[in-house]
Amino acid sequence: MKYLYTSVLLLSTVFTFAQEGVKGKIVNDKNEPIVGAEIYWKNDENFVLTNAEGEFELSSHPETKTFEIHYNGYQTTEVTPLNFDFLTYTLVPSETNALKEVRVTNVRNSIKKSFGATNMSVMTGKELLKAACCNLAESFETNPSIDVNFSDAVTGTKQIRMLGLTSPYILIAEENIPSVRGASQAYGLTFTPGTWVESIQVTKGAGTVVNGFESISGQINTELIKPANDIPFYLNLYGSTDARLEANAHLNKKLSDKWSSSLFLHGNARVAKNDMNNDGFLDSPVGKQINVMNRWQYQNLEKGWIGFFSARYMHDDKQGGEVDFDKKRDKLTTNLWGSEITTQKVDLSSKIGYVFPGMPYQSMGLQTAYNYHQQESYFGLNQYDITQQSVYSNFIFNSIISNTKNKFSTGASFALDKYEEFVALPDAKNFDRIDNSVGTFFEYTHDNMKNFQVIAGIRADYHNRMGFFLTPRLHTRYTPWEGTTVKGSVGRGKRLNNVFAENQNLFASSRAFVIKGSGGEIYGLDPEIAWNYGMSFTQEFRLFGKKADVTLDLYRTDFENQIVTDIDYSAHQVRLYNLDGKSYANSVQVDFNYTPFERFFIRSAYKYFDIQTDYENGRMEKAMQAKHRFFTNLEYQTNSRGGAHWRFDLTWNWLGKQRLPSTTDNSPENQLAAYSNPFSTLNAQVTKVFSKRFEVYVGGENMTNYQQDRVILGADNPFGSNFDSSLVYAPIFGQMYYAGLRFKLN
Repeated sequence: MKYLYTSVLLLSTVFTFAQEGVKGKIVNDKNEPIVGAEIYWKNDENFVLTNAEGEFELSSHPETKTFEIHYNGYQTTEVTPLNFDFLTYTLVPSETNALKEVRVTNVRNSIKKSFGATNMSVMTGKELLKAACCNLAESFETNPSIDVNFSDAVTGTKQIRMLGLTSPYILIAEENIPSVRGASQAYGLTFTPGTWVESIQVTKGAGTVVNGFESISGQINTELIKPANDIPFYLNLYGSTDARLEANAHLNKKLSDKWSSSLFLHGNARVAKNDMNNDGFLDSPVGKQINVMNRWQYQNLEKGWIGFFSARYMHDDKQGGEVDFDKKRDKLTTNLWGSEITTQKVDLSSKIGYVFPGMPYQSMGLQTAYNYHQQESYFGLNQYDITQQSVYSNFIFNSIISNTKNKFSTGASFALDKYEEFVALPDAKNFDRIDNSVGTFFEYTHDNMKNFQVIAGIRADYHNRMGFFLTPRLHTRYTPWEGTTVKGSVGRGKRLNNVFAENQNLFASSRAFVIKGSGGEIYGLDPEIAWNYGMSFTQEFRLFGKKADVTLDLYRTDFENQIVTDIDYSAHQVRLYNLDGKSYANSVQVDFNYTPFERFFIRSAYKYFDIQTDYENGRMEKAMQAKHRFFTNLEYQTNSRGGAHWRFDLTWNWLGKQRLPSTTDNSPENQLAAYSNPFSTLNAQVTKVFSKRFEVYVGGENMTNYQQDRVILGADNPFGSNFDSSLVYAPIFGQMYYAGLRFKLN
């Protein structure tokens, strides 16, 4: 049967179009709801996303009644409802022709801002193609809101920061189920292949209470490709000059009108040793990863049910250290310095949703997950093993109060973490423990469907180590006049610091770990507590007749308590203790976006950070954090002819000087300056799309070829007191080039 082209169906359970806004439902050609479709007014970058039932609600716009619908793999459609009271929109797959009522619009910006009260932006699948995106940690290179740290030589992993704070202060979730936490904090972002990702939602500030109490500086939620909307086959092959090879394959099958299944296969390996700076140590670890996931999707629209079920297995091996290190001969000896990190993960998760018949505004859902994470590792003579088993569940009920302008979400959650943690530094200690929490939440949303929205939420949780506590959060959005949006937020976050799991790079040094406990519940330390305050101002305007916008973000994080990781007290120690005094992080970001001509986008940003903490030796700014950063991304796509076109992407980063940790008690030849020099990096990629099925890409990273001087202190005597490989603040490898291909079978 031919595709059911974009249709307008009269359904009493969907939406009405009126001056206060538009509501609706988006489905595919088989009448299956499309989750995560973007709905936006014509010539406006702000958007809303369809929910698990494919439904959306869009505030009114003073200048237009035409809105657009965008979803990867389907034609972007433009719709102007006239006298339709109840509407469902069916999207057309991209390889088919559209009727006159639907036309393919111009290429749009690949990072979009949310209409809602939270300061959220969404990185679409198009944005993820700008870089090789080998894994989630490498997916943020083109996002100005996220700072990507440079990978160290031992682990080869990149860490991210938001508002100047490291990833443990960000709630990182996969389809709204917390995923990178506890034992997986150091390397968890590398365990999600980039090709599995459909979109990434980045929220600045404390975020919603529905997903938990741990987020402080922001939330990152990754949406994976949905089986019901996936293509039958996808292949991605990648190779780079740093000897990294990667392969991804997706297999999808529609089993019936209700069941769909996808199988994701991923493998990568670094097959050769590199030492570009000739210090005798690998610039990146050698190793391999095998990652397999099977997803199932069930939907019965007539009865209001939808469900997602996933199972995943991952095995990852890394070996770093001296070039001539042989793990069979030299492991845990002083022959040569080496490191191995072996991780195995098993993840099981489910999401079940139900929409009440005749009441599309009322629904409930249950999220459940089980995670098994086992890591065995050593760094020279230091051993670190950790096993974490986690159980998580979250029940959510959504409904309205009187009308759809007043909504609420309420529910309850439970989390249990069982840790088996062994640390030998060289004293062997076990830190086995069980953490569990149970909580309930209520979140109220008022939207006048014109120019004002407020989200007020509160959680009440009981934790076996942190006791009973409340987590309040508030988000507001106000549009005083056309093209101007003001958002504000305030919220509290609380978390336990896993001091060893979160500081594993410090194992690759001669530093002694000194924990100055004060009788706290974990490692003798107290929980971390912080308040985050933020404001965002966006102004849209025309520049030389073309669309542009500027955004000013102002955020401050104040810690009531923080676990201070002090590497300044001595170059031979890392001291961990509760905050005694003040610790805060001020963040200022100015974004400028401009489209000077069709299919050409300019995205630029300036960021300023003022991050201060009271250490034992006094108040100091955060080490290895540039106060000033500039970012520019240029994107251009040629006109498509029969699906064939070119894509060009270029990203430039400039980092100002960074304070370096004190090394004055090292020998003179192993001391660093007080500050680093400013430097810049340049990444670029060119993609040739031959058809809707096949494309190839080539690119380069750090094309300015900047390399950090003296990456490893004491490299000539790695078992001596001056050895430290953890002070990485700039690229190590120098220039790196890559190439790959993508093949799709629709």
